[in-house]
Amino acid sequence: MRSVGFAVAAAALLGGVTEVAAQGVGFGRRTNQEQHQPGYQRPAQKEEKRFPLGQSWIAVSINGKPYGGTERPTFRLDDQFRLHGFGGCNTFSATAYPLREQGIAVGPIAMTRKSCDKGVMAAEMQYLTALRTSAKWDTVVGSLVIKGPNGEIKFERSL
Repeated sequence: MRSVGFAVAAAALLGGVTEVAAQGVGFGRRTNQEQHQPGYQRPAQKEEKRFPLGQSWIAVSINGKPYGGTERPTFRLDDQFRLHGFGGCNTFSATAYPLREQGIAVGPIAMTRKSCDKGVMAAEMQYLTALRTSAKWDTVVGSLVIKGPNGEIKFERSL
């Protein structure tokens, strides 16, 4: 008889704890009463930007220095995370993954082996190194900016 009484008391106690836990009381959450008070505002959730997949981009500048000429570097990241582009002399491809909090990871780059002017080749290597080591991206007034330890590349939409 005592054990039945103990079991009933324990169940009642645990039922109360479960109800309190379900409401989030005491666990850093607001109760329903607090949420329905006048003036209560639910904390705003920051909407995360999405990487612009399937769009073509043409480089405007690298490390603040504008690209000149007609053969500016380009790239396009498709919805299968395949990165294709032109470095100024050679075409290239890689796998790239947009990450949370506007991060990006670019895999090893495969490229053609065409030979061009030394200045063009140096600019291409700088572009591909900055792209390969990029860590963050952002869209700013219609432009795409990709940043990493080896530079910042600014792009504009290409046709």
